[in-house]
Amino acid sequence: MRDFISSYLELDEFGLGRPDLAYPVHSVYLDSDDLETHNAYINGTKNRYKLRLRYYDGSADSPVFVELKARVDNCILKRRCGVRREAVPGILAGQLPEMDQLITTEPRHLAALERFILLMQEINARPKLHNCYEREAWVSPNDNSVRVTFDRKVYVEPYFRNEAPVGMENPQLVYSPFVILELKFTNRFPDWFKVLVQRFNLMQGSSAKYSGGVTLVGDENFSPEASFWDAASAEHGIAQTHRSELISPED
Repeated sequence: MRDFISSYLELDEFGLGRPDLAYPVHSVYLDSDDLETHNAYINGTKNRYKLRLRYYDGSADSPVFVELKARVDNCILKRRCGVRREAVPGILAGQLPEMDQLITTEPRHLAALERFILLMQEINARPKLHNCYEREAWVSPNDNSVRVTFDRKVYVEPYFRNEAPVGMENPQLVYSPFVILELKFTNRFPDWFKVLVQRFNLMQGSSAKYSGGVTLVGDENFSPEASFWDAASAEHGIAQTHRSELISPED
């Protein structure tokens, strides 16, 4: 399948020279205490959204992307804004970052950040789950209209702090041993996508990394009681959780 795709797309530069041609991806998903966005997926709500932080390593100089991923009818729309890591605690407490904490000041990115904070406050969303996985991405050499990704080794665990971690304490594999293939396009469905699906006898399926992780771990492990919230930590948006030896996703 990789050989077929390479006839049309180029390997993402971040995968060059890496094992499986893949780079690490981390996400912290936010949700309400009653898991409103998770339940919207489980119930098949037609128009729904997810709130998450997306980042690729733990470096203090690397950006963290505040992302709003929405499903509208049959289309998946993603809006995001890059910020400096130091801005994350304030954003998750409902505060707009200072201008020097922004990676970009484009109006559409700022609008995405404001919308993210608004939705977060509407449902009182807080960090609930951290996941990480290895992504092999193939991209169009000319624009961002077409993208194909293979995601492997999807690890998840409950997470309740206003930070963007890399290490994990007690990770669990979800969707293992399968590889998650995603075909993405922004305008017209490419004709060669149809050939790819037919050639490899592919069938569309669901593999939501956040909801799949919640289902695997169990809804009850994401309640305020499970995350050991107390009045002081809730006021500052920080959960009191037991920390053991950290492991990196490479382990």
